[in-house]
Amino acid sequence: MSDCGAPLPTTCVVGAGPAGLAAARSFLAHGLPVEVFERHNAIGGLWDPTNEGTAIYESAHFISSKTMSGFPEFPMPDRFPDYPSHGQILEYLRSYAETFDLHRVITTGCGVTSADWNQGRWQVKLADGRERSFDHLICANGTQWHPEMPEYPGEFNGEMIHSVEHWSADRFRGKRVLVIGAGNSGVDIACDAATAADFAAISMRRGYHIIPKHILGQPADVFGATGPDLPPRVTQAVFGKLLRLLVGDLTRLGLAKPDHKLFETHPILNSEILHYLSHGDLVVRRDVERFDGATVHFVDGTSDEFDLIVLATGYRIEVPYLDNSHFEWHHNRPQLYLNAFHRSNPQLHAIGFAEGDGGAYTAFELTADSIAGLIRMLHSQPHRRQEWLDFVATDDSDVGGGFKRVDSPRHTNYLHLAHYQKQLAALGDRFSWAKSD
Repeated sequence: MSDCGAPLPTTCVVGAGPAGLAAARSFLAHGLPVEVFERHNAIGGLWDPTNEGTAIYESAHFISSKTMSGFPEFPMPDRFPDYPSHGQILEYLRSYAETFDLHRVITTGCGVTSADWNQGRWQVKLADGRERSFDHLICANGTQWHPEMPEYPGEFNGEMIHSVEHWSADRFRGKRVLVIGAGNSGVDIACDAATAADFAAISMRRGYHIIPKHILGQPADVFGATGPDLPPRVTQAVFGKLLRLLVGDLTRLGLAKPDHKLFETHPILNSEILHYLSHGDLVVRRDVERFDGATVHFVDGTSDEFDLIVLATGYRIEVPYLDNSHFEWHHNRPQLYLNAFHRSNPQLHAIGFAEGDGGAYTAFELTADSIAGLIRMLHSQPHRRQEWLDFVATDDSDVGGGFKRVDSPRHTNYLHLAHYQKQLAALGDRFSWAKSD
C-alpha cells in the first residue's frame, strides 16, 4: 500500500566529505529531497588540505588501491597510480560531485550547529543563523577531526604535537624525532621522519602484521580480492604463510612479535617502513613509560632523548551538533544497527563512523543506498514502521565477517566489507527496497 499523497520526506546530511557526497548521490538517484551542509568552504572533508583541522599531510596516499577504493558507479581514473595521492583523491571527489550534479544540494561554508528532535522532526540550526526542519538526519561529519591526546607520567620539555598538526618532513630536519602510534598515519609519518630527521624512532605498544602494498606485482587488496572466499581461519592461515614468505620474521628489524593473528587489527599497509627499518634510518621502540625532560623512558627499560614527539594516537568520534544521549556509545563509537541505522529512531542515521578492511567509499555508497531504501519504504509503506523497529531492536548481526578483532576502540564495529555488502543486500531483500514502491 503506497501513501502517494504525502510529500516526500526531507533529509539533512551533515558533512560534504566522501560520506556526505555518497548520501547526496544516492538520494538524488532515489528522487528523495536532500540538503547537505558543510562547515568548510569546499567539499572534500579531510582530503582538502585547506580545510581547517584536516588530518591530511603532504606525503599522504590512499592505503587501499584505486581499483578497490572508488565509488561503485564511479571508478577512479586509469591514469591514477595504484595508490593515489591526497591531491588526486580530492580531484576524484570533486569530479564525482560534478558528474552527479551534487553541488545543487550542497551548501558549503555553513555547518550545522545543533539538531534537536521535536515532535517527530529534526529542528536544525545552521551556522548562518537559519533554522530548518527535516524529517531525517544523516550524520556524515567524519571521524578524524578531534585528536585523541594521551597522557603520560612526567613532562617532556621538547616540542610535542599531534599528527593532525603534521604536514611536511621538513619539520623534522636536524631533530631527533619520536612518533608514538603505529596506525597507517603513524607509520607514514615515521617514514617521513626517517627521510629527514637526525634520528627517527616509532613507539609501538604491540607487534603488528605489516603488509606490503604490492603482492606478486598487484596491489595487496586486489590480490586478496581475486582469491576464493575462504572461512576466516583459513584466510588467516593462508595469507599469514604468504606474508611470512614475503617479508620474513619482522622481529629481526626490532618489531615485537604480534600478539594477535593476521586481520585481527586494521592492516598496516606500508612497504617503506620495512625499507627504513632494514637500513637503520628508523628504529622501533616499545610503549612509552614516562617522560623526563628530553628523555623518553620506554616500558622495556630503554630510553632515548628527543627534540620532537608526534602523537599519532588517533581521534575521538564526536557529533558536536547532536546531544550524546541520542546514541548509545561504546568505545567512543555510536552503536547503530549495521553502523547506519538508529535502533529506536528510524529517522536518525549515520555514514562513515566505522572502519573496515576494504574500500570505504564502496561502504559509504552502499550504506547511503540502504538508508534511502528505508526512507522510501517508511514513506510508501508507513504500516511497516513497527516491523522495522522490532527487527532492528533484536537483530544482532555481526558486521565483522566472523573475524575476531583486538578489543580496542578502533576495532569497535569493524567492518568486513564483503560480508557487510551481503548484509545490506539481504536487508534490502527482506524489506523489498530493491523493488519498486
